[in-house]
Amino acid sequence: MCRTRLEPNPENATCEELKEASRVGTFEMNTRCTAMQLLITGIPRDQVCKALVIGERNLRRWIQAFNECGIDGLIPKPGRGRPKCIDPNQENELLEVLDHPEKVARTFWTARNFHGFLRETYQIECSYNTVLRFFHENDFTLKVPQPWPDRQDEEKRQAFRETLRELSENPDVELWFADESGFEGESRSRQRWDKKGRKTRVTHNGDHIRMNALGMVAPRTGEFFAIEASHVDSDVFQAFLDEAHRMIHPQRKRNILILDNASWHHRKSTNWHFFEPVYLPPYSPDLNPIERIWRVLKARWFTNVHCKDRDALIQRLDTALLDVITHPEDNKRTASIGQLI
Repeated sequence: MCRTRLEPNPENATCEELKEASRVGTFEMNTRCTAMQLLITGIPRDQVCKALVIGERNLRRWIQAFNECGIDGLIPKPGRGRPKCIDPNQENELLEVLDHPEKVARTFWTARNFHGFLRETYQIECSYNTVLRFFHENDFTLKVPQPWPDRQDEEKRQAFRETLRELSENPDVELWFADESGFEGESRSRQRWDKKGRKTRVTHNGDHIRMNALGMVAPRTGEFFAIEASHVDSDVFQAFLDEAHRMIHPQRKRNILILDNASWHHRKSTNWHFFEPVYLPPYSPDLNPIERIWRVLKARWFTNVHCKDRDALIQRLDTALLDVITHPEDNKRTASIGQLI
């Protein structure tokens, strides 16, 4: 049986029209239009295939599309792309395993572990990058676990939240949250971007230079007060309260000072001045928003930083605390108690 040789219909477009279309289209559109031009001008089909590095089958398909729809038939259609390695019908099952690793006798997942799990358990052959993309597409990200106590009393925590809500709604009450934090002269290094091949270093001599800061913040106004000390005990805490009494001018009738259960916070002879102490539930630092102030301060001023001596550490801590004091609007956002109540 003889097959009729398919040729482009020159009535569908002139060579000039094909040339113009090739200029405004994609590279593939350019190739298709050029092929039709060559064929219409009489160039043999095998020479066209060789010149444009295309197959006979593709050329026949382009000619047929051109004969049916003219230049519009040469416009490349969006491809369906490579099929997913991970079957969409399995995604819910895999996400359940990813979200609850204990169901397959694991405590946590790494991308490498999950990659091996897919291959061994589901016989899914995919690249490591495919696994990473699957994680990101489903809102999983790499995190460093935060140490967390398991001795919390949820009933006490809930009761504290209720108390906090009532106090925050009272217009005559100002809530203050207090805490102490330590600052090292040689802070822990953090990840950073740097060029490949370059040794990324931060000064670390092993010196143990340390200072402490005692601070309090009022989330409603963003007002922040702090002092520095070489150590913290009952006498230092009393000095902190005395200085706060001298520097802070209360705007409301009652000033509630919320703080943790450190031993120096419970001394019976403490002079609280105009503050009324309220204590956090045990093992509940997450209910004290000044902790967020400390984290932001350390990230901004004490990341990959080396202080050669105590004076340098004190100077940097002075600058960091002053930065917090002079930005009450930032403190209002950082120390907001909305998420606590």
